[in-house]
Amino acid sequence: MSQDRLGLFDTPPGRRQIRLSLAVVGLMFAAFFLALPYRNAPLPQVNAFIPMIDAVMFVGELIIATLLYAQASVFRSRALTVLATAFVFAALLVVPHALTFPGAFAPDGWLGAGVSSSAWIYTIRRGAFPVAIIAYVLLKKVDSQVMPGPERPSPRIALCVAGAFVLAVAVTVLATAGHDLLPPFFLSHSVLLYTKALLYESAAFALFAVALIMLYRARSSVLDTWLLVAFSGLLIESLLIMTLQDRFTAGWYSLYGLVLASHLVVLLALIAESNRLYARLALSTAARNRERDARLMSMDAVTAAIAHEVGQPLTGAIASAMAGLDWLDRDRPDLEKAAKALRGSIDAGKRTAEVIKSIRAMFAKGPIAATRFSLNDLVRETASFLERELAGERVVLELTLDEALPPVLADRVQIQRVLVNLFTNAIDSLGATRGRQRRIAVRSAPIAGHDVLLEVSDTGMGIRADETAHIFDAFFTTKAAGTGLGLSLCRTIVEEHGGRLWASPGPRHGATFHLQLPQGGMVH
Repeated sequence: MSQDRLGLFDTPPGRRQIRLSLAVVGLMFAAFFLALPYRNAPLPQVNAFIPMIDAVMFVGELIIATLLYAQASVFRSRALTVLATAFVFAALLVVPHALTFPGAFAPDGWLGAGVSSSAWIYTIRRGAFPVAIIAYVLLKKVDSQVMPGPERPSPRIALCVAGAFVLAVAVTVLATAGHDLLPPFFLSHSVLLYTKALLYESAAFALFAVALIMLYRARSSVLDTWLLVAFSGLLIESLLIMTLQDRFTAGWYSLYGLVLASHLVVLLALIAESNRLYARLALSTAARNRERDARLMSMDAVTAAIAHEVGQPLTGAIASAMAGLDWLDRDRPDLEKAAKALRGSIDAGKRTAEVIKSIRAMFAKGPIAATRFSLNDLVRETASFLERELAGERVVLELTLDEALPPVLADRVQIQRVLVNLFTNAIDSLGATRGRQRRIAVRSAPIAGHDVLLEVSDTGMGIRADETAHIFDAFFTTKAAGTGLGLSLCRTIVEEHGGRLWASPGPRHGATFHLQLPQGGMVH
């Protein structure tokens, strides 16, 4: 996963999230149509129902707000700050809604509630979400034009929470002490003014529809996908409210169940996606640490190699040049010996250039502890070793190994280094893909009667035509944090074993790396 896509706010949804969100929306619509014929069927009044639902909603919405505030502080996003504040405001209004609901704690409700107090609190609470979504979409466009960084001010989370609290108190006072100033919803605790309620809910439905359309057109992340799911539930809720004529009916109970389900889906999705993203971040950090350690070790070795191999011809060049100057500085300069010394200095300089060009091959040389082993078993062992990396990037590994493959004679540790490098390169390439299956296919087969062939194919980003001729060159890399030594060392190791390593583009996507080794292992 790239370093600039570590949050729910800017990570595009995958196929799995899209399919799951569509399934959830489908289930909510199915529940709506199942409840529709029985919507006005009376059911027993359960006074504890509203406090239980509101308690769950209170905790869930505060958790959602916390997750969104965390993302807002990382990305310094005003859009996420507004969205999180809306959830805080809605959670705070849950408390007066439960306290003023008739029969929940008192026959007429607490806080001096009127007949329609709880209904207005609930309506204003629901109206906060489409307003917040519209602001979220508009501010998100503004935020996207400025890259996050020190120049963008941090969100004032404490001030936003305080503002949500003050606004919630004001709404509570208006709906209780000032309930006579608001149009009525109910004539009594159970008799609904259906015409007026339908008018209010139609306006709310229009607001929800506008917000849903704006969010759908601007969707670009995992968070947007699950917000669309929640708003689909709220839109279905509005449709159900328009058909209800009383409290404590089958439709009324289904209404709160639908509201709870839509919010819990968002909560569970945010928690699951956060855990998945942070797990991928941990794997990415571990891989980066391994890359850094390998780079430090490689550069130490290269430095030592350069100091040792280049030092000798440079010392000779300096000595020859000093000798030439000495022959020229004499009272009777010896031009022949001076020219000979200078020619020696030139020869030493040429040897230095040749050493620098051959650093890659020299760097990989060392004693080879050759053993006879099964290349298939080594592939399975390497795949098991990289199991966490494969799972973290959701990569499907397909092994098509010829069980009749003869063993090879080689340095097992060095060949495994080659396999690890090929696997990790494929995983890195797959990490940047979108919209298709992430797959690595490994195939082994005997060829030409004396060699074995191993092919590692992926469906990743592939190799550009202008890169094909250079990917095995030392210090050539397409990674931001790469050393450019991995594939170069791999080819050197394979060639030292008498084999070949080359690459070719995949049939549609990705690339294939071909590793050919002799059965007898012509080890040098």
